[in-house]
Amino acid sequence: MKTSLRFAVVLILILVVGFLVNTWSYLGEAHVDRQPLKNFPGQLGEWTQAQPDQIIDEPTMKVLRASDYVLRDYKRPDGVQANFYVGYYATQRDGASYHSPLNCLPGSGWTLSEPDKVTIPLPSGQNFTANKYVIQNGEYKSLMIYWYQGRGRAVASEYWGKVFTVIDSVRLRRSDGAMVRVTVPLGDSEAAALESAKDLSAKAAAALPEFVPN
Repeated sequence: MKTSLRFAVVLILILVVGFLVNTWSYLGEAHVDRQPLKNFPGQLGEWTQAQPDQIIDEPTMKVLRASDYVLRDYKRPDGVQANFYVGYYATQRDGASYHSPLNCLPGSGWTLSEPDKVTIPLPSGQNFTANKYVIQNGEYKSLMIYWYQGRGRAVASEYWGKVFTVIDSVRLRRSDGAMVRVTVPLGDSEAAALESAKDLSAKAAAALPEFVPN
């Protein structure tokens, strides 16, 4: 009797899981309304768009496979400049997924050092954790902050970002999300560059849900 009961339970579980997987595949990705990233605000607090958005070349886009992106320079009245990038993926079911700067930048000649985590305080009073690196290519040196955002979360860990993607794929039928990166040229003060990068990151993160849905 015990063997028969175990067999029945296992069979029921297999059937239930099979039904859920087939239903999930049939229904596909849930639709979410969003604004295209080309409409991302050109004014974020004191930060103003410095020039037209930059265009990523076709070979790079074939590697990134992003559904939508924005690559833009911002400038503050005190002269501080920053580069802002968002790569958005409407679905990660087809193998397309955000690319970690840890994989992409070294292949482009950049070296990364001084890894750390930083807390980004949002205007709402909440905060989230992001990654921080100093990056260098020849004489050009910048401070970089990046994180993964989507479906109501902003996380630093690529691992946890993928875990949450799997969970939300089942729970919400959603695997959309984005990688967000802010870089500020490293001048005489790394602390000043960090504060500038955190400031733009906070303002950008607060504006992102309209473009990278919660």
